[in-house]
Formats: sequence, structure tokens, C-alpha cells
Amino acid sequence: MEIDIIFKIAAIGIIVAVINQILTRSGRDEYTMITTIAGLIIALMMIIPYVSSLFSYIRSVFDI
Repeated sequence: MEIDIIFKIAAIGIIVAVINQILTRSGRDEYTMITTIAGLIIALMMIIPYVSSLFSYIRSVFDI
């Protein structure tokens, strides 16, 4: 697994945390939840190919 993906996900987490703090301080709590969900979706979209390759590898190991 590439270490690059871990740094990208960590960067997304840091950016989302900063944006959430800014939005919370400015009183826009409804946008905070949207920002969090958007960050989660972006991170999941980055992980999907790795999960797919993991399941393919498990299928090949157990000959399913």
C-alpha cells in the first residue's frame, strides 16, 4: 500500500477540521455537518480502489 494515500487522507482530515472550526466560530453550524460529510465522501472515494483490490486478493487466496 502506498504511503501517499495515508498522507492525502490526513490532509483532507486536517482541512475539514479547520473549515469546521471556522464555520462553527462564525455561527454556521448547518454547513459544518455538510462539510464533514463531504470530507468523508471524498476520503471514501479515495479508499474504494484499495478495498476492491483487497477483496480481489482475498478471493484469490481462498479460491472463492
